Amino acid sequence: MENLSFNKAKKNTKIAVAMSGGVDSSVAAALLKKSGYDVFGLTMRLYSQSDRVNENKTCCAGKDIEDAVNTAKQYNFDHYILDLQESFFNNVIDDFIETYKNGETPIPCIRCNQTVKFTDMLKFAKKMSADALVTGHYARRIGGLKNAKLYKALDNNKDQSYFLFSTTQDQLDYLRFPLGEYTKKEVREIAKNLNLSVTDKHDSQDICFVTGGSYRDMILQLKPDSFINGDILDINGEKIGEHKGIVNYTIGQRRKIGIGGKERPLYVLNINKKDNSITVGEQFELKESKIIVEEINWISKSEKNIINCEAKIKSDHIPTFGKLTFIKDKVAEFEFNSPQISIAPGQACVFYLGDEVLGGGWIKKK
Repeated sequence: MENLSFNKAKKNTKIAVAMSGGVDSSVAAALLKKSGYDVFGLTMRLYSQSDRVNENKTCCAGKDIEDAVNTAKQYNFDHYILDLQESFFNNVIDDFIETYKNGETPIPCIRCNQTVKFTDMLKFAKKMSADALVTGHYARRIGGLKNAKLYKALDNNKDQSYFLFSTTQDQLDYLRFPLGEYTKKEVREIAKNLNLSVTDKHDSQDICFVTGGSYRDMILQLKPDSFINGDILDINGEKIGEHKGIVNYTIGQRRKIGIGGKERPLYVLNINKKDNSITVGEQFELKESKIIVEEINWISKSEKNIINCEAKIKSDHIPTFGKLTFIKDKVAEFEFNSPQISIAPGQACVFYLGDEVLGGGWIKKK
């Protein structure tokens, strides 16, 4: 277990653990309690019984809250449920829908970390006089009480540092990620040894609040006026079909475009909100070498004018080398050494130097 970097006895160190009801956060909480820390759990309630979402298939609702409560009871520590439904809908779900309406591709997990988890929950942890907020993220925080740095997890297959790029320095100094030194297999084995009821619980998949069908069904349910018919254009700007709303599309999409009978597969190359059109073409036309990244959150103490580093443009993208050049404050251009495909505005671009997370921002349209 990671040294939490406090210069006092564990029994006098109060730790808040963000508990989703899954195996990772349950293991983190139980291990810390067994290690002698003064632990209490925090679980966000993000959904209620409503016709907007099916809470039985989401995280932070229903069975997940029950699982978090049971772990706290089993290991005899206090547990609090934070009702953050309004904040979640305003900051995460509304942003998710608006991003699609703007012709971009959102990442709600990062928005949730930015707002609900590392703002609302963190504020409550401090109110309860906790010395730190622990999460079950697979990432590593290296450093003392101040000016800590963020690194990839040792388990590359589970690394979640991409989703943490927006963490501010003050937040990072307060947060701890004790699972960053473990593999997922090891965490499962620890859960078994701790006799946790969630040992064999499946990891959450996809977007937690998209519970039935697809994200399009959810948008149709919440904001049906988001679907406006428009034109499908070829690379020359000629109309070759019609679509039923730009919210149905993401850059690089191949399936369900709505155009059949073509000799070669077509991909979504561009989504234009101004004229409500999408442009399609062949896969090679998706390739780009340069992107603009805005709203950059810089964590590292490294020089940040011109940097040769790696960039990751999707959660499952392999970090790729290139040159980062800052154009102005919080805005930079990244030029990849080799062209990349499916660069989608609205997604995050995270910069790495080895295993260290330098920072990251949001990919914008040129």
